[in-house]
Amino acid sequence: MVQRTGAGVARRLWARHHDAGARPRPQAWRPALVDPEPRQQIRFCTTPAGVRVAYATAGRGPALLVPAAWIGHLELAWQDPAVRAFYAPLAAHRTVVRYDKPDCGLSDPWPGRQTLETDLEVLQVVADELRLDRFDLLGISMAAPVAAAFAARHPDRVGRLVLYGGYANGRRVASAEVAAAMVDLVQAHWGLGSDVLADVFLPDGSAEARAQFARLQRDSAPTEVAARLLAQCYELEVEGLLDQIAAPTLVLHRRDDRAIPYRLGRDLAARIPGARLVSLAGRSHLPYAGDAAAVVGAILAFLDPPARGPRPAPPAGPADSLTARQLQVAALVAEGLTNRQIAERLGIQERSAEGHLERIRQRLGVSSRAQVAAWWARRADASEVPG
Repeated sequence: MVQRTGAGVARRLWARHHDAGARPRPQAWRPALVDPEPRQQIRFCTTPAGVRVAYATAGRGPALLVPAAWIGHLELAWQDPAVRAFYAPLAAHRTVVRYDKPDCGLSDPWPGRQTLETDLEVLQVVADELRLDRFDLLGISMAAPVAAAFAARHPDRVGRLVLYGGYANGRRVASAEVAAAMVDLVQAHWGLGSDVLADVFLPDGSAEARAQFARLQRDSAPTEVAARLLAQCYELEVEGLLDQIAAPTLVLHRRDDRAIPYRLGRDLAARIPGARLVSLAGRSHLPYAGDAAAVVGAILAFLDPPARGPRPAPPAGPADSLTARQLQVAALVAEGLTNRQIAERLGIQERSAEGHLERIRQRLGVSSRAQVAAWWARRADASEVPG
């Protein structure tokens, strides 16, 4: 997976958000109160073969399913403040559904080798358990081709599709030699392998953050499972399905991603009819690392776009209260720049950039960079000329 050597509440949810026999009405995104510590509830569902799969729900609103990517652990990952901070804004607008891949975390072992087909089976079992007729999908990393394949095969069930840090063909992630070397490293020394992968996934993370992620990997799956599922990452291939995707699709990829090359994200977007590619700054592969606010802002703006029809001029109100400089800062926040990078771009002091951002938040009535980025995306969308 690396570019180089180194890589029952459900039923109540449904009843609350859907009238019997009716579809939920899409609403334009708007800032919501964000719980900085969203709670997740873990339950289990069972596949036809009797494998119990652990899944977690957090938040409120229509469902956003996040398929499992490589290895993970619902409980242990949720203990990371960065992970909770990433999902908190999403959970303010969506019921976020995550699950542990079989053989990992709290889920049962899978009888045999896992493939794209088994991944699709597990995704459907979770959706069926929650009685979700139609839902949005967020595929991250290895889960991107899985989410894309599900959208292609079940166009009636997927409303919107978001793919972050993904690819269409695992054999293009790295050369055969590099892929084999990485799998062999994990198989021979999972401790060293997890450290190397942490460096690849979190190049901008602190030593403490990388060590914490390495421990999470080791606690999520034993050596044999980690090596086997890493090999699966390099084998996934969905190129032949992508032109069948009918759902509106957003592809997000960091330009200097060290785990999955940017060119593969671009290729993924080019193969999906009408897909929109958003290029983000940064090297870290994990969406909650680096400038996570830019990732969250783009996702929220895409999931809840303004209603179509005759487009009014950009809404008056908060934007009219922002100065020209503050509008510049808001645009750069939406690009994913840090306060220091904004200061360098505009030729101002970093503390001035911080001050501008604080006044922007006050005037817009929002509390996070992600909400500023989403507001800017909505404003830009409202300003487009209808095509």
